[in-house]
Amino acid sequence: MQATFHAIREPDWPEGLVLYPGLLTGNSCQSLLEAVEEALKDAPLFVPRMPGSGRPFSVRMSNFGPLGWVSDKEKGYRYEPLHPVTNKPWPEMPAILRDLWARLVDPRLPPEAGLINYYAPGARMGLHVDADEEATDVPILSVSLGWTARFRIGGLRRGGHTLSLVLKHGDVLIMGGTARRCYHGIDRIYPESGPSLPAAIGPGRINITLRRVTLP
Repeated sequence: MQATFHAIREPDWPEGLVLYPGLLTGNSCQSLLEAVEEALKDAPLFVPRMPGSGRPFSVRMSNFGPLGWVSDKEKGYRYEPLHPVTNKPWPEMPAILRDLWARLVDPRLPPEAGLINYYAPGARMGLHVDADEEATDVPILSVSLGWTARFRIGGLRRGGHTLSLVLKHGDVLIMGGTARRCYHGIDRIYPESGPSLPAAIGPGRINITLRRVTLP
């Protein structure tokens, strides 16, 4: 990890949206990818489904930490302590992620969920708001690995003006303040635009979002 944090905050961005471009160095990224690859051996990627319709997401997921985000047709969006397929606890969150959170968010409120999103070629994530946590005022920290993605963020209501950010390998994004409640998503992955992911995972992009779920 770099010793000096270079933070970008633009006037037209929602308050609380902060980008740290290239914050994770090559070695840190490689160590984190190895941790993801190891975690997926015990907590394999699964396909979440939309509540009600049961329509599958194009993104596959897993989790680090004591709680993991899941979704299915019957019970909808929620956090669970066990993997929905293996019925085993999620893998421990790597120290590099815990340290990153302590430096950029709040060392007094450690993250409880580290959602691992795998974007294969063609995958995307529609505009949504992360509102399944009790601790909705605590920022979300996002780490990008692999191929470059176009991140889109709008306002507090669906529809209307949105702006785009390009997220690259090693970038870290913070969504706090007003941005924590804004609609956002990933609408494009740029093929072959970044380092390769481990062969056991496949080509594409990994995004890890750290979240505090419960109130202290």
